[in-house]
Amino acid sequence: MASADLRQELDCSICLSIYTDPVNLRCGHNFCQVCIDHVLNTQEKSRVYTCPECRTKFRKRPALQRNITLCNIVGRFLSTRPDQEETGIFCTYCIHSPVPAAKSCLLCEAYLCDKHLRVHSKSPEHVLSDPTTSLGNRKCSAHKKILEYFCSEDAACICVSCCLIGEHRGHKMESLDEASEKKKEKLKTVLQKLTTKREETEKRVLRLQERRREDQEKAAGVTDRVTALFRDIRRQLEDLKKRVLSEISRQEQCVSLSVSDLIRQLEIKKDELSRKMCHIEELCNMSDPVTVLQETGTGDLCDTEDRERHDNQVHEVGDLDVGLISGKLHTLSDIITGINIGIYVQEATDILLDVNTAANDIHISGDMKTASRSPSHNRPETPERFQYHQVLSTRRFSSGQHFWEVEVSKSGRWMVGMCYPSIDRRGDYSYIGDNNKSWGLCGGSWYNNQYTVRHDRKGICLPDNISCDRVIIYLDYEAGQLSFYSLCDPIRHLHTITAIFTEPLHAALWVVGGCIKISGGVRK
Repeated sequence: MASADLRQELDCSICLSIYTDPVNLRCGHNFCQVCIDHVLNTQEKSRVYTCPECRTKFRKRPALQRNITLCNIVGRFLSTRPDQEETGIFCTYCIHSPVPAAKSCLLCEAYLCDKHLRVHSKSPEHVLSDPTTSLGNRKCSAHKKILEYFCSEDAACICVSCCLIGEHRGHKMESLDEASEKKKEKLKTVLQKLTTKREETEKRVLRLQERRREDQEKAAGVTDRVTALFRDIRRQLEDLKKRVLSEISRQEQCVSLSVSDLIRQLEIKKDELSRKMCHIEELCNMSDPVTVLQETGTGDLCDTEDRERHDNQVHEVGDLDVGLISGKLHTLSDIITGINIGIYVQEATDILLDVNTAANDIHISGDMKTASRSPSHNRPETPERFQYHQVLSTRRFSSGQHFWEVEVSKSGRWMVGMCYPSIDRRGDYSYIGDNNKSWGLCGGSWYNNQYTVRHDRKGICLPDNISCDRVIIYLDYEAGQLSFYSLCDPIRHLHTITAIFTEPLHAALWVVGGCIKISGGVRK
């Protein structure tokens, strides 16, 4: 009996089975970890946590403490009684100590250990089966006889009386074993389907985990780039601050020196005027008219012209050159416009030139990266080939953000940009920027190194001459923006075209003199 009492103490009050990974709450009660986690998860919706046994309330979800002592007791108990815990069913007739049941008699509704099984009746009506937790459901509720058949029409287990005189009379019958095997076959089919679905689900989980890992790596990369970008911005701003403050200090010193020199001259003039004033006062106080009239050198004592000259000098000193200072501060816009590329784009898009679109006077390098003018090639005339000086990229863009660099010749003429695949390939209006299906930036020595943006035969001349021979093209398809940057130090924004793109876009090159080379790689 003591052993049976100990066995009951090892049962979880939630699942009513022996503890698995026992943990306890602060109130001292023990539960299986899985059982109490399920209860707490259910209570989480109401934010009211209570012990399932004593109903003690907790303000927040209680922490679970593993009960090592109880875990050891359970392990030792199971190791000494392995057979007993296989079913948890004990012999009905072993009343002094629990003994595991080997069989159950459906007629007697009793559990039998090996000892009592040997003396049990062997008559056919005493049907023996493996131990089951409920013997009542193995008998017909109407006739109290053992269930032997399965009614296919009503999907019910029935006894012999149900077949002969009961409500199932005349129905299609099967033995329990036969019906059970059929159902097992169906269950195996369902199991196979569920197994397939589980495998698909596991694959989706793996893909999502991989996606999460890639997103985490991407976020880490963007974080590093943004950190480096703002570190560089701080450096540029600090350099700009030093240059502007130095210019202000230089101008202030120049103005101060001019003003100090003028003050010194005016002090000398003031002393001279004071001396003349004293002399005039002496003359005014004289009573001898002859002496007053004979005094010479008094004609310039009130020289207004000299006074006006000094006043003009005061105005000519001038003020700080705010325009020059503002010009230096204009560099701020170049720093800010470089943020778009620095943050949103990590790698330059790999661009290859499509020789099938190249005009016969355009040479394409072996790596498909450089276009230059050359004597006519004997390429076949096809609808996709340009008639004059142009070539498109093999890749087209219909979404996303992309950028790439081009290195242009300072001599000759060139144009870089983008166009729709439906652009005309022949005729005077097939040039980049000379139709409504293309946008381009042109430059070169023939244009005196002044850049022009062209679209639909209309051009916008950019204000400054630019000697840099590297240009960045940045596309944000969804935003409808095509931007051009001069790859100086720092990156300088040249112009942004805004449009509603209705077709995919190809990179496009036009070259008359020199060559154009597409660069790739990671932009730091």
